Amino acid sequence: MRAVTVPASVTAVVVAYDSAHALPDCLGALARDGVPAIVVDNASTDGSAEVAARLGAAVIRNGVNEGYGRANNRGVAAATTPFVLIINPDVILDPGAVAALLDAAARYPDAGLLAPMLIEPDGRVFFQPRSLLAPYLRNPAGVEWLPEGDCCAPFLSGAVFLMRRDLFTALGGFDENIFLFYEDDDLCRRIADAGHALVHVAGAVARHGRGRSSAPAPGRIFRGRWHQAWSRAYVSRKYGLPNPAPAMALKNVVKALGAALLFNRGRMARYGGSAAGAIAALRGVDALDYQGILDRRKGF
Repeated sequence: MRAVTVPASVTAVVVAYDSAHALPDCLGALARDGVPAIVVDNASTDGSAEVAARLGAAVIRNGVNEGYGRANNRGVAAATTPFVLIINPDVILDPGAVAALLDAAARYPDAGLLAPMLIEPDGRVFFQPRSLLAPYLRNPAGVEWLPEGDCCAPFLSGAVFLMRRDLFTALGGFDENIFLFYEDDDLCRRIADAGHALVHVAGAVARHGRGRSSAPAPGRIFRGRWHQAWSRAYVSRKYGLPNPAPAMALKNVVKALGAALLFNRGRMARYGGSAAGAIAALRGVDALDYQGILDRRKGF
């Protein structure tokens, strides 16, 4: 297959955390299309930084795991191209996907963020019909539908997207108070509030490994659910929405107790993590303090 190249106008930013298993396919697809990559390594213990360097990527090494948004902000700050492509290590772009995104950016000058069609491991297309924070194109019932071509959307996944670097920077990048989850909803909201469209580009295709960005590790499920619950409460408060933390805490405490009675460790971790994250949000615990990150910027 003939390699498809793109103009020297885009840099990919990949945040790695124990992602050595996923980086070769992700970076290989980018290299095939001539897209340079900056890998921001969040203190991996599996040699992710070394794998990235061996594959030709520029590498930024964080001394601690700073979370998804903060690490991406560091990568974008190091880029010099007009566009940046934020991409998770478990995403593999089809040939020509970046060129299609850049072409769409030229055709839709009001677009603030452009994302490809995201194919899940089971072959389904990921297209989220609503967002907690969507200020327009509301779909409260969450009616599912798939676009037949390019379209505007209320939300586009942070797994992979293209943005103009100056717009990303002008908006402050990802909210650095968020360690994990809902940082893409928050960014989409701020892009829309700034008067830009979120565009789903049907002609660009990406394959998503979902959940393969980091290797399995003890406590990962609990911590992930903790941050998911905490971040939902945080962004709700940030945009003046009803606080979901009390209901989340109660529901997940009950579910965790039920899982404990059944000795189901997996469900105990999931529900226990969600309950703990919601309770932490109610108590005013900071997600970065929870992770032991002291240097931070407050977003509001």
